[in-house]
Amino acid sequence: MVDALQVGKTIPDFALPDDTGTRHRLSTLQNGNPMVLMLARGEHCPRERQHQRELVKLYDFCPVAFTEMVSIFPNDQHDTNKMKIATGAFWTYLADEELEVQRTLGIREYTDVHHDANVPITLVLAPGLVIDKVYCGYWFWGRPSPYQLWQDLAELFQRIKPDFDPLTDEARAAWEESQAALAGVH
Repeated sequence: MVDALQVGKTIPDFALPDDTGTRHRLSTLQNGNPMVLMLARGEHCPRERQHQRELVKLYDFCPVAFTEMVSIFPNDQHDTNKMKIATGAFWTYLADEELEVQRTLGIREYTDVHHDANVPITLVLAPGLVIDKVYCGYWFWGRPSPYQLWQDLAELFQRIKPDFDPLTDEARAAWEESQAALAGVH
């Protein structure tokens, strides 16, 4: 795996247009939450289309699970929008028409001589755009299933949320302390 995509590294805060032309910064989309970031191969790829479709059900849980999902395509806005429509996805699709992400992260798929394709990479990001898990999906089975991502996110939340198990003495004490502080404010 390239050096820029190692666990513990912070990815750049790219600002790219979505499929409608509205620019977004990754940090704004992440909004302080964990994020599943898919650096997609490209709109031309049937394996990419299939993988994106598989994650539609996982996305249904993201709003209630304080988790974000974003896909970045090495395509123009039109092709990025075509892929979003074809997959039925509701999360943010970003168009990297200038291939900034591809160049910066070193993920050009050099084996594809017909397209400006990415080697498909899925990242699980901790808050602050910090890489927590990396999947290389050059071969389809290297792409994570919704179940693998669910497990990755559960493990990440367990590490970053002190109240992941609210029945621990520490979690209860922190809650009682916060309630006492609130009572003192009023």
